[in-house]
Amino acid sequence: MDKKAVMYAVGAMAIILIVALVIKPIATGQPLNTGLSIPTTIETINPVETATSSARDHLSVPVTAATSPAPTTIPTWDANVKKVEFVDPSSYGISMNLSLPNGTRIDSVPRNTSRVLFAKITGQYSATTQVMHMPFPYWEIWYSVEPAGKMGGKDQKLSSSTVTGPEGSGISKTVIQGSFSVITPTFTLQVMDADDPNRFVRTITPPGGLDSTLWKSGTGSGIDASDPRPWKEKIFEGRKNYYFVIYAQSVDSYTIEIRVPAEYIGKY
Repeated sequence: MDKKAVMYAVGAMAIILIVALVIKPIATGQPLNTGLSIPTTIETINPVETATSSARDHLSVPVTAATSPAPTTIPTWDANVKKVEFVDPSSYGISMNLSLPNGTRIDSVPRNTSRVLFAKITGQYSATTQVMHMPFPYWEIWYSVEPAGKMGGKDQKLSSSTVTGPEGSGISKTVIQGSFSVITPTFTLQVMDADDPNRFVRTITPPGGLDSTLWKSGTGSGIDASDPRPWKEKIFEGRKNYYFVIYAQSVDSYTIEIRVPAEYIGKY
């Protein structure tokens, strides 16, 4: 075989390979067979979904815009007082002819509102007491103070005297007799929490002060006022330990009584 025949044979084989490996796959839609691994993606087509999508593409669906609810109107008042009328009680299923059953009145037995003396403090000067335990939930402080004298001067009173003038004629004048030294009686009672010394439970002072001239003494002073003593303070707590701090100035004596309701006795 000569050289020219060999070239024809090689060319023919190349043409056959090109047709088998390139032209045929292109014509049939197959990938080229190059001998290498090629990732293959397989797509699954749902005929129902395809038909639905196709129909959706050809249909025009109207879109409705969302609307906000109308605002609630708040009723106004014309500032006129409303008159509420009476109605027939039967409209509510109520009969006004029902008679109440006979029974015992809950207040047929009167309550015992008296107070029992629980503790007592007496003195004249400023002092601090020992700790006192209060087992009851409520108690009262009754206190009286006797001032050392009147606030305008001790034992002052008005009197008349006759003065003889240069010509010997008697002239009557009204003068004040007694001590002119002014005193200021004061009294303060502090109720302290013994379990918490920094807590003031109550600070008590006599209402109106200690001016005894404002109290009716029966001496014809013309001031019709009753003696306010004893003053009373209500303590709405208990079951704790307490002590008292007393500040007294220009007083002859003071009396402090701790009282509890009589109905508490035997219950606590």
